[in-house]
Amino acid sequence: MDMLLEALASLLTFESVITVLVGVSAGLFIGAMPGLTATMALAVLLPFTFSMEALQGLMALGGVYMGSIYGGAFTAILINTPGTPSSIATTFDGYPMARQGRAYEAIAAATIASVVGGIVGVIFLLVLAPPLARWAVAFGPSEMFWVAMLGLTLVASLSSDSLLKGLLGGCIGMLLSTIGVSPVGGESRFIFDYPPLQGGIELIVALIGLFVIPELLTMSAEGRGALPGEAELGRKEVSILSIARHIFGKPVNLIRSCLIGQIIAIIPGAGGNVTSLVAYNEARRFSRDPQSFGKGNVDGVVASESSNNVMVAGSMVPLLTLGIPGAPPDAIILGVLLMHGLRPGLDLFTESGVLTNGFILSMGMAALLLLPVGLLGGRLIHRVVIRTPYYFLVPSIAMVTILGTFALRNSLLDVGIMLILGTAGYFLRLIGIQPAPIVLGLILGGIAEEGYVQTLMAAVVDPIPWLRLLHNPLSMVLAGLVVLGAATALVPMWLARKGLLDRVDENDGRSS
Repeated sequence: MDMLLEALASLLTFESVITVLVGVSAGLFIGAMPGLTATMALAVLLPFTFSMEALQGLMALGGVYMGSIYGGAFTAILINTPGTPSSIATTFDGYPMARQGRAYEAIAAATIASVVGGIVGVIFLLVLAPPLARWAVAFGPSEMFWVAMLGLTLVASLSSDSLLKGLLGGCIGMLLSTIGVSPVGGESRFIFDYPPLQGGIELIVALIGLFVIPELLTMSAEGRGALPGEAELGRKEVSILSIARHIFGKPVNLIRSCLIGQIIAIIPGAGGNVTSLVAYNEARRFSRDPQSFGKGNVDGVVASESSNNVMVAGSMVPLLTLGIPGAPPDAIILGVLLMHGLRPGLDLFTESGVLTNGFILSMGMAALLLLPVGLLGGRLIHRVVIRTPYYFLVPSIAMVTILGTFALRNSLLDVGIMLILGTAGYFLRLIGIQPAPIVLGLILGGIAEEGYVQTLMAAVVDPIPWLRLLHNPLSMVLAGLVVLGAATALVPMWLARKGLLDRVDENDGRSS
């Protein structure tokens, strides 16, 4: 307790507050740029922390991390482009809200949800880090396979128009994940005798191509901006207090999303890419009005943004206690710790308790600072997007996306892949295949393949090798959740196809 109070005292200084505020603002700006991820934000700003003391440097990077994850919501809402992979689910309802003239309502909801998610993640990290870290170690190859398969059951919920088209999109994504070097065997696949393809398709490249380019082509074809102007929709003022009352008036959605974010965040390798999609799926599944999701339901934005901001502190659990980065940005944080002579483990909380607790509490401060920074920045960016003509907006966004794609690996090949996927995504969207299932398949395809192959390699001497996938209670529980998830998604569709679901609804209406 003394170390915690001492850490809090070191945090409540003018210098510390300014450090975190600058980190949050810089992270928000970078996260809102398509192609510039949280990992890149930390890497770019890392050299500026070398001259700082250990605690000040970690505070700055914690603020950058929190701000960049939240910043992806801005472009997701305003131009239907996830600024970071963890903001994919925010586009589903955020952009429809913006098209209805409710852009600032969506931004305010995302901001409040992000603040709550960030604070909840910090509380979990302070209180439950050691026991949660020991639980995370139980996830081996077979468990990661089932986690990936559980994520793939989300394809049904991301396919509101046609399950078949959603499954086709998921399969396209999984095929894209096989391009390059095999994660286990090391052989090259589907590179067509072109060695540069051995690096595979970077997730951010696919994300930009499948989300940004089709939207830019649509804006150009229709001769419209990303959002309708105020004169077209009429000026719609929104109260921050009314949005907060709506969010906190549905605490189950908020609590469930935060818990999902925390559970997935501590599993090394899962990351925020899956977190927001799972939280969104559960919000839709347990909603009284699931049909409104994807058409501008604020609860979908809340679920996505609260869960992915829990991940920021949640992914620090295996990092600080076991030295295992829970997400790619955490690897940079690990490098900073080692650079200052700090080795992750239980000793980090005892021998360097003031520094560790100060770093954790600074992420809580960063979450609180998201509120003023996000609301002010959101209003400014919203006005810029509305008032910029499409013939200026489209080339500006295109230039930023090309530069962001090239900056990932300094590769013109990535730019070419982005443009090819974008053009294909435009035509796929015309026939009803949405980008979300494709990206989901790309994210989870590699995780599922690696877990499956490693499990079978370990079971090479077993009489029935595939039974190794169910070799412990945790694997069986995850497999059961996969079956349950698939059933809850497919059964209502089957009932609706048979016309039985409408009869049940009519009977419920008569009984009520």
